[in-house]
Amino acid sequence: MARPRKPLLSRDRIVEAAGALVDTEGLDSVSTRRLAAVLGVSGPSLYNHFRNKDEILDAVADAVSAQVDLSMFEASDPRDWPAALHDWAVSYRAALAAHPHIVPVLAQGPGRRPAGLRVADAVFGAMVSAGWPPAQATYIGALMRYFITGSALGSFARGFVDDETAYDPADYPHLGQAHLLADRRQQVDEGAFETGLRALLDGLVLQYERTVAGGTVPDPRTRDD
Repeated sequence: MARPRKPLLSRDRIVEAAGALVDTEGLDSVSTRRLAAVLGVSGPSLYNHFRNKDEILDAVADAVSAQVDLSMFEASDPRDWPAALHDWAVSYRAALAAHPHIVPVLAQGPGRRPAGLRVADAVFGAMVSAGWPPAQATYIGALMRYFITGSALGSFARGFVDDETAYDPADYPHLGQAHLLADRRQQVDEGAFETGLRALLDGLVLQYERTVAGGTVPDPRTRDD
């Protein structure tokens, strides 16, 4: 009986294996030697698909970007630009939260990554279509990326230990409940993200009314008093 053939090596198989390693063990776990062992192939065979480890990590990052919902930016979608930005930001953060170890690579920007560039193009195009000047649309895309990736780089709640004795009221009179944060990580981190996102969008709406829609909301920076 013929021996079963091994699945052919492909970019997708390499990216899937590398992504699994990043998710479970972090960025430092990925090497061409380690990937070759996981895939059951010789190390040099990987170089038929990727030149180096950085290209592999770029591809893993792009696979995560491809998970972000962009449907809210389609011309046929009824959501206005603030609602579209909100829903996109929630989807983007969810993708990063599912793969937190790849966030440092994504935070560097899209570079030449196709899915990452589609995200940037969709956000910029939607803001320009809504009436934002191109420069402001660029700023909005940048600040949204700063906010979303920053929120995914670490957990505020996880930064506190669950030991009640660590926060002596004599030293930290306002941290009497801080030891409870670790057990409420998801609630705290998601609540903080939503609070910040809505504050950010409310500010953009005010700016839009002043500078784009011709509203009467005064700009506090131009006051004389």
